[in-house]
Amino acid sequence: MADHRSDTYWLLGCLLKFHARHSGTGGTCTVVEGLIAPGAGAPPNRHAGEAESFYVLDGTFEFTVEGETIPLGAGGFLAVPDGAVHAFRNSGEAPARLLIYNTPGRVHEEFYSLCGQAQPVGATMFPENAPEPDIGAIIETGTRAGIVFVQEGAPA
Repeated sequence: MADHRSDTYWLLGCLLKFHARHSGTGGTCTVVEGLIAPGAGAPPNRHAGEAESFYVLDGTFEFTVEGETIPLGAGGFLAVPDGAVHAFRNSGEAPARLLIYNTPGRVHEEFYSLCGQAQPVGATMFPENAPEPDIGAIIETGTRAGIVFVQEGAPA
C-alpha cells in the first residue's frame, strides 16, 4: 500500500512531486514532476503493463531505451515502449525538471511513495543531509511493486 504522508518524495537524487495519483484518477494514471539533481536519475529498469512517458520541462537529460541513447532538452518528449529497459539521468550541470506520466500508474505511485523519503508537502528544494539510499530495499520494493532493475549490459 502506497504511503500518502506527502505529495513530494526524495529518491535517488530526484525530488518527485505528485500532481495526480493512480488512486485519485480512477486508476487511469499517475503524473509526477521531477526535479532532478545533476547526474541523478533512474537506473536501468523495466515494468510490463505500466506505460511511461517523459516530457522535459527544463534542462537536459540523457535517456537510454533498449540500449539506444536519446538526448532531450526542454520541450522534448519520449514514450517508452511497454516492458522496454530504460533509464534516464540529468546530463546537465544544474538541476533539471521533467514530467513523468505513467498509465495506469499504480506501480509508480507505490514505488515512489514507499521508497522515497517523504518531504514537506509542496517541497521545492533538495533536502539537506538526506540519508544514503538503501539500494537493497529499493530493489526489493521495486520488485514487489512491479519494477525490475537491470544491470547495464546484462540481458533483461
